[in-house]
Amino acid sequence: MLEIAKIQTKIHEIRGQKVMLDFDLAQLYGTETKRLKESVRRNLNRFPIDFMFVLTNEESKFLRTQFASLENGRGKYSKFNPFAFTEQGVAMLSSILNSEKAIEINIFIVRAFIALKQFAMSHKELTSKLHELENKYDTKFKDVEEALFYLMQKDKIEIEQKERKPIGFKI
Repeated sequence: MLEIAKIQTKIHEIRGQKVMLDFDLAQLYGTETKRLKESVRRNLNRFPIDFMFVLTNEESKFLRTQFASLENGRGKYSKFNPFAFTEQGVAMLSSILNSEKAIEINIFIVRAFIALKQFAMSHKELTSKLHELENKYDTKFKDVEEALFYLMQKDKIEIEQKERKPIGFKI
């Protein structure tokens, strides 16, 4: 059985969007990447740019350096750049890959995207609360720090005055 955590490891951030790559999706669906791409190309009108985009050569090369398992070489891997599917694109895949397994996998993938969004939202909330607390206590500690600094300066001045030689006649 698939785990949401396993699927979340296959979600990448590219061009500021959370996406899944065609070879990861093909693996999850139990099909070849070539077949998945064929199905998408036959239905390109269902995949606008905000649903799916093709990685550039630079992005593709960078991706190869990130995954040690990807090797260069004749016949090893696709000579075409991978497709990157957004959450909506993954949902659209279920309509063109009309099998029970595709539907089941899509449900897991959508849940993984939702879990990531919820985590990101809770993370933002925690960050904002921490900033509020920092600001609140920074002002309080700043007052205490100023008071301590004043007292330290006052003690320093008194010590300097005690060390001075008294002025006047000696008896």
